Amino acid sequence: MAKFAEMESSVNTIVKGTTIKGSINAVGDFRLDGTLEGNITLNGKLVVGESGYVKGNVVCQNANIIGNVEGNISVKEQLSLNKTAMVKGDILINRLSIEPGATFSGTCRMIDEVRREAEGEDE
Repeated sequence: MAKFAEMESSVNTIVKGTTIKGSINAVGDFRLDGTLEGNITLNGKLVVGESGYVKGNVVCQNANIIGNVEGNISVKEQLSLNKTAMVKGDILINRLSIEPGATFSGTCRMIDEVRREAEGEDE
């Protein structure tokens, strides 16, 4: 059981120079410094490093984007866009932090706003 607990706290990493074509589903945190052509779904935190590139949709608990993402992003807690981040796609978030210099092209919706619309509370 101790080994399982250690696995839960580890961080999956894709290093610079590595390209993956296909979707990733992972438990825990994930750092991407390489290229992913596909979707990524996590129950932890995603860090897209400065050399990182995602061409696909992202679903995770928290995210820190330093590199590039081309696709929709859905974050249950907080999305942070670093000054070097480039995001092309729609985002659905609970909280958003954008540093000056970050590039974002798309729409942004708050989870509570979407929830209210679904419940018919939007006037």
